[in-house]
Amino acid sequence: MKWLPVCDQRFKLAEGPFWDHTHQALYWVDIAGFRALRLNEGKVCFWQFNEPVSAFIPTHAGDALVTLASGVYRLDLDSPSSQPALRLLCAADPVAGNRANEARCDRHGRLWLGTMQNNLDDQGGDLPLERRSGGLFRIDGQASVTPLLAGQGIVNTLLWPADGASVLTADTLDGVIYRYPIHADHSLGERQLWAAEHPRGAPDGSAMDAQGFVWNARWGGGCLIRFAPDGSVDRVIELPVGHPTSCVFGGPQMSTLFVTSARPAEGALELDGYVIQAQVGIEGMESHRFAG
Repeated sequence: MKWLPVCDQRFKLAEGPFWDHTHQALYWVDIAGFRALRLNEGKVCFWQFNEPVSAFIPTHAGDALVTLASGVYRLDLDSPSSQPALRLLCAADPVAGNRANEARCDRHGRLWLGTMQNNLDDQGGDLPLERRSGGLFRIDGQASVTPLLAGQGIVNTLLWPADGASVLTADTLDGVIYRYPIHADHSLGERQLWAAEHPRGAPDGSAMDAQGFVWNARWGGGCLIRFAPDGSVDRVIELPVGHPTSCVFGGPQMSTLFVTSARPAEGALELDGYVIQAQVGIEGMESHRFAG
């Protein structure tokens, strides 16, 4: 596979890619740079915040959600980059000192938000992780918040197999991906180990292809692992970045894979910190907008 940067900008912690199939646009964030970005028709636009932002997801109403450390906000996409117009949707996590991390919408347009202890200072510098205070929350189109899990380390990966009967989510501190059954009342059942630890890095964000296989970015592993629907390893896809953070399918045929990455302070590879893309020859599942 030939991996190329989507633009000439490099980031400290690019994350949360989202593909808008309708407008053929790519959304992502630089968590440590406090910035949300969109690539459309070869042009990169951005919105600058004063706190970490972990996800950037368009809505059916025409604006977008940004998950900031202080809460989930609606962003007016017509507002200027240096003065983004924000309106609070909800503050899902009541734990002081936490921040948003992984966030994806399910097929019903509900936002699932994973949180963690805030590990970034006011300038985006690293802080030590000292507690497992993260949670998982579900937010519907009317901004109603349902707590689902507590005591999480670093929530990453939020994917739903086609039958909608479960959710796959990783805890990067545990090094594994779990499966949680979804009950009829929408609560989560007892977790099951879905994908075990692997020597090629820790599980970060993921994308699902049309065959139900999961493409998982391996933090520190320099690769993606494609997991079969039963959680077994199907293949390892080598990358030109050492710290991939997440991925999403997109492009006109939904067969382009976009991969976000981080740039470490020392020992960075040439493409670390870029958002890269390649044709993978397999069709992926579309991203879902927020229903509100």
